Amino acid sequence: MAAQRAYTTHPLVLRRVTVRRVEEVTPRMRRVVLGGEDLAAFTRDGIDHPGFAAPGFDDHIKLILAADGDVRAALPAQLPHGIEWTPAEHRLTRDYTPRRVDLDAGELHLDFVVHGEGPAESWSAAAREGDELWFVGPKSSLRLPERLDWIQLVGDETALPAIGRFLDERPLDVPAHVLVTVSDDAARQELALRDGDTVTWVLAEPGDAAALESAVRALPVPAGEGYVWAAAESRALLPVRRYLQRERKLSKDRVNITGYWHREEPAAPEAEATADTAPAPAGIPSPLPWLAARAALQLGVVDAVADTPGLSAGALAARLGVPGPGIAVLLPLLAAYDVVVDADGSGLRLGAAGEELLDDHEREEYTGHEADLLLALAHLAPALRDGTSPWRLASGATLHDTVAHDAERYGELVEECEQLVFLLTGLTADPLWEGVKTCLLTGPGSASVVAALDDAGRRPRLRIAEEGAPAEVLRGHVPAPDRIDWAGGPADVAVAAKALAYRTDEEAVRLLTRLAAWTGTAVLVEASRPDGLSPHAAEAALHAFTATGGPLRDSAALASLAERSGWRVERTVALGWGAEATVLRRA
Repeated sequence: MAAQRAYTTHPLVLRRVTVRRVEEVTPRMRRVVLGGEDLAAFTRDGIDHPGFAAPGFDDHIKLILAADGDVRAALPAQLPHGIEWTPAEHRLTRDYTPRRVDLDAGELHLDFVVHGEGPAESWSAAAREGDELWFVGPKSSLRLPERLDWIQLVGDETALPAIGRFLDERPLDVPAHVLVTVSDDAARQELALRDGDTVTWVLAEPGDAAALESAVRALPVPAGEGYVWAAAESRALLPVRRYLQRERKLSKDRVNITGYWHREEPAAPEAEATADTAPAPAGIPSPLPWLAARAALQLGVVDAVADTPGLSAGALAARLGVPGPGIAVLLPLLAAYDVVVDADGSGLRLGAAGEELLDDHEREEYTGHEADLLLALAHLAPALRDGTSPWRLASGATLHDTVAHDAERYGELVEECEQLVFLLTGLTADPLWEGVKTCLLTGPGSASVVAALDDAGRRPRLRIAEEGAPAEVLRGHVPAPDRIDWAGGPADVAVAAKALAYRTDEEAVRLLTRLAAWTGTAVLVEASRPDGLSPHAAEAALHAFTATGGPLRDSAALASLAERSGWRVERTVALGWGAEATVLRRA
């Protein structure tokens, strides 16, 4: 049975506000009160936008700043329904939680931790009445479970705005147990506590993982059904996440843990330029550390050392069932890259890199679908010569054939598509839905389309044309799977959501031809260019080639596939972040 959806989506709108006043909440927290006409419904460049909405206590808006001071040049492009992050060399963005939203007064309150560094804190320190600020969002709001007996709110100073807002607005009428780490007693704030609530203040340096974990472990566990929300430095939260999931065995729908910031390791002081300190050439990085980290995760090295710090190399090998020489080969490289450390001879412990590998997302980069695509690049040269995909040469099958029989791998594709729901407002608002009674869905983004249709109040009868492993996976991701027909068939419109991204051109043509037998209108939801905010944009074409044997398909390439399948392109709807919805009519 599918779990309740955890988020409600909102239209993405670029808004301008100005500073009304600045208040000092504590010596460690500065509040900037913002206001402006863009908080209400407004029209810009002929596009109507809804009023600002941030109903969730931990909603995030993205502030847009510029390293060179030219904020206008750093702004994204506003689409009728969404945002396109166009290239901007000096753009800086930072996420902040609205501390208070007063739409009657036309005000938005943002709290900034005073720590003396960072572009957002610097902006707040210099903020004066009338100064402008641009922001986007929020893109979604957290949905808390309806039946709870208590909630724990855990964080450092950066989490205080969200915690304070929760206590002020009480989205749940249950006892709240608050734990906050602060670097100075002066950071403590007056909180709106009720009978039954508790608050624990812990003195600790920002990002102190051991202090945070120890404090969380010391919290009493109330009886009944509960929920834990935590926000702090991303790496400091890793042992907390592990404790909650492994020891307290809280399910994913009872935990929400968010890294609000990431501590940068201090750079080594620059040495004087001498013959002995010449800088090493940048060069091309070796794949050896990556492969060693992958092996450490696959063998269980990282988990074993995290569970039992102080293991000797021999004890680790025995626990994992790996002959001693094998572990002995691996450990020196893991130590060199701070995955494991044994600095004082007291046994193996995780280093900073090892702690990061405890995070699910970091782990997937070494062991998941993305990692397997990377390994397939060993066949890049012959694939380029033969005009096929590296994946096919590596595995003996196309990626589509692989995922059609592998539920775990298809599940990773579905999870990758979860962000798609934030971009589909432009599609669900399109006039093509008028009079639509039945909708056929295919592709790993189908669950996101179902969610977006629900958010838009559209309720066509749904059919999902996936079979085997894909159908099995989607059943666990779509809300109310019992109201969906799990078979292909005639429909007023078909939506193929990221269905072509893992198909070769020939496989894409077969799918589109199949859809033409069922409907006269189809929509292709695909990324036609790299995400403008991604640091890996330059790799997008190579990832696409690895999967399909062709480059990232732009609008012209999608139109060519459509024509080969008996379709014509009627129009393209820009969704933002490089994604488009291509509306097809049967030729």
